[in-house]
Amino acid sequence: MRLRFKHSVAAIALGAALGLPLQASAQEEISITVVNGHPPIFLWVQQLTETFIPTVDAALEGTPYSIAWTEAYGGTLAAVGGELEALEDGLAEVGVVPTVFEPTALPLQNVSYFTPFSSPDARLVLDAVNSLHESIPGMAESWRAYDIEYLGGGFALDNYLLMTTFPVETLDDLDGRRIAAPGPAVNWLEGTGAVGVAGNLTTYYNDIQTGVFEGVVVFPTAAAPARLQEVAPYVTITNFGAQYAGSVVSNGPWFDAQPTEVQEALRAGAAAYTEAYLEAQAARVEAAMETLASGDGAVTELSDEERVRWAEALPDMAGQWAENADGRGLPGTEVLDAYIDILREAGAPLLRDWSQR
Repeated sequence: MRLRFKHSVAAIALGAALGLPLQASAQEEISITVVNGHPPIFLWVQQLTETFIPTVDAALEGTPYSIAWTEAYGGTLAAVGGELEALEDGLAEVGVVPTVFEPTALPLQNVSYFTPFSSPDARLVLDAVNSLHESIPGMAESWRAYDIEYLGGGFALDNYLLMTTFPVETLDDLDGRRIAAPGPAVNWLEGTGAVGVAGNLTTYYNDIQTGVFEGVVVFPTAAAPARLQEVAPYVTITNFGAQYAGSVVSNGPWFDAQPTEVQEALRAGAAAYTEAYLEAQAARVEAAMETLASGDGAVTELSDEERVRWAEALPDMAGQWAENADGRGLPGTEVLDAYIDILREAGAPLLRDWSQR
């Protein structure tokens, strides 16, 4: 645990002598390091600074506690995919863990990545997975296996698409091409003829530019600030769907040691972060697509026939994922069925019913 208080007996005495409110002069300052491996150019990091931290500070006004924040982004404390370990080890107290890079440690949180072509609605996907955290105990318990406390918020990525150095009109155009994708999204390339390569946003630009691969599976609001249209100008709208990609969490033993006021403030910050993120994301998608269209290639939409062909070419990744999770004593099948039920009840355009086994 890394709880650090600063007491000032002199300040308390002086405050009392001057008739100042004792609560203000006796405030305990708690040091919190917030971690994420991505740089602040990306929205889920920006909202830590712009929404999460201010909300926590506001919630603690009038309490005996205040926070001294340290923001550790862009690999300064943990690389992309290293956030879970940093929090578990107590190197940071709070952070956003990109669950997309933890398919083995946190399989349940990756349910959307094993059910592609399901829903383009980021809010629906995020609400669905947050709901699963509340209704299925195994969701929150999977965090506690790593001494992590789920704070009740997170972020989802907008509707994934394909960006390449060559035009794509049919699935056949992918044959033999090296395409990068994050974490379990590599599975979306199985059966297509493409060669899937694991990657992440921090290296996509250079890797495409140097020929390491010829395209990426990516989402617009990150592709635009990363300027991927400069190196992969052919944008194919595939409607892979929006994806739950990360959670706001804290080190569990540290969180348990905090006063109730601080715990509640952190949860309030996570809720505000989630809402602000979704609002900002929705406002950015159209502008992001306009930016992507500024490349030397073209923006096209894969036909319904080719999308169906793609979906049907994929193996039963959802069933395999659920079975593997069940085998580890996790409620994989329960999570999968509940997730698809939520999407279906909301009217999501399920191109393939992944709950059918």
